[in-house]
Amino acid sequence: MKDEGGRMKGSPVRVSFGREECVRRLSGFILRPSSFILALLLLTFTLNFTSSAQTRRRSGAHATAPETFTAADRTTVERAIGSACAERIRDPLGSTPIDVMQARPSMSLHHADAVAGAKRANRLLPITKKLVANEIVQLAKEYGMYSGLNRTRVNTAAARVQAVKQVRPNVDARDNASVLLRDPRAIEFGTIFLAGLRSDEAMISVLAHELTHVASGQTDSLRPLFRAIGRRAAARTGLRIQGQRAEELACDLVGVDATRAFIRQTASWDPLPRRLARAIEHNCVDDDSSDEDHLSPRNTIRALFSLDLDLARELLSNGNSQAFLKKPASLTVRTRAF
Repeated sequence: MKDEGGRMKGSPVRVSFGREECVRRLSGFILRPSSFILALLLLTFTLNFTSSAQTRRRSGAHATAPETFTAADRTTVERAIGSACAERIRDPLGSTPIDVMQARPSMSLHHADAVAGAKRANRLLPITKKLVANEIVQLAKEYGMYSGLNRTRVNTAAARVQAVKQVRPNVDARDNASVLLRDPRAIEFGTIFLAGLRSDEAMISVLAHELTHVASGQTDSLRPLFRAIGRRAAARTGLRIQGQRAEELACDLVGVDATRAFIRQTASWDPLPRRLARAIEHNCVDDDSSDEDHLSPRNTIRALFSLDLDLARELLSNGNSQAFLKKPASLTVRTRAF
């Protein structure tokens, strides 16, 4: 590669000197013994200092270090998966698994369950946009990507979710949801999917997933964050999580984090594990297949719990955490007179 002057970039610049100048420069390198020893000591000290500094940098908090994910951690993840999927069966508002949705016939726009799902989605869209914008920033901070130009890029991406104005039901989309990045004003939501997500928590999780795609946009603004999340998940699970798989998993992670934030902010009589399970239980499938762009549904749960062990532990809790359980103050208990 040449610069404007035609010189190869990175190549040495040659300069010629006259004889007297060469003698003068050579004489500058003839040191007395004492000076030579002093120079040698200074050089040794400098090399030791540099090596020590490099060692400290490598062992720092943001250094590349081996993942510490123990056998006990993996056991916690597997137990949490079992607990979440068992909760789905017990929960009156449990989501329909994706493989069951896929086997169902198309559902009319006017079907009562689809209409109810569309109303729920549009009601929750404004709060979900706020939650997603905040969670994207929090994840960028966690992964060391919220400084300098990265901070501007992340903030711009987070603000981009405001472009989405509605959820639009679509019969042909069936059990899927999608958004057109060049004109992200609406999330297309299959009627079967709208009907299958029967709780606010489940709906927020999926809405947040699609909004994260919008945040990254056509320019892939959040690709570095997606890659970092994919690398950590791959190191902890042994799964191949690159390219589009990393993006899809990161969108799921924002969805789960947004749902947890929603749970903290809203009152419910339902126990914490039940509400948390709703964020991921549509992945509790029997037919656990994958493709090039997505992990299998159960491996998606596995990767999410591996990325966030606190989530797994909260799901395994007894549901009495006061930090999450808020009783609705507006509710009154009525007793029947006999």
